[in-house]
Order: sequence, then C-alpha cells, then structure tokens
Amino acid sequence: MQPIEPQDIQHRINQLLDQDLYLHLELTSGAYASHFDSTRHPGSAFISNAVIRYTQGSISGTGPYRVGLKTTHGWIYAEGLTHIDELEQERLILAGHDSQGKLVVALQLSRELF
Repeated sequence: MQPIEPQDIQHRINQLLDQDLYLHLELTSGAYASHFDSTRHPGSAFISNAVIRYTQGSISGTGPYRVGLKTTHGWIYAEGLTHIDELEQERLILAGHDSQGKLVVALQLSRELF
C-alpha cells in the first residue's frame, strides 16, 4: 500500500461515478482492544458487498483523508484514510492505519463482488 495522493483518488472516484458498485466498509477501534486494556471501548462496524450508486464523490482533508459518496438517499463516508492499494486498477481499495500500522478503517469500491 502507498500513501494517498488526493488528486489520484479524486480521479478514481470520478471514474466510478453513477455506476452500480459493491461497497466494503469497515471501521474498528480494536474490537478486541478491551481484552488487553479495559479502559479502551471496543467498537467496530462492517458492511461488505452492499450495492450502491453514488452521484457525487469527493476526497477531502490534508491527511488522514475523508472520502464522501452522495447516494440518492444519503451519504456514505469514511474518515481516517491514509493508504491506497496502488496495484488495484479495477477496484478502489483505501485503508486508514494508526501510528502502529494497524488497520482502523477501510473503504473499498468494485464493479465485482469482493
């Protein structure tokens, strides 16, 4: 994975505009973190292969970044994104890693199932 370059991400978001896509979105503050540190509140969210279509999409921030996707009925967004899987040409795979390199958030878009 490589650090995000916002102009590249915006270009890729624009290429996927107004198409039926599969969404993978996950977020974790460390679902098992409380096993190691009882003061940490465990939390996570996970959705995979939900079909979406967005009419507007953008990346914002100065790093970590936020990606927002406007759908017909609302918004989807992921905040804290730091890296892209640069080898993926057909899918957009973004991730946010903490200072220890652990995954905190992932946003993935694809024309095919994950």
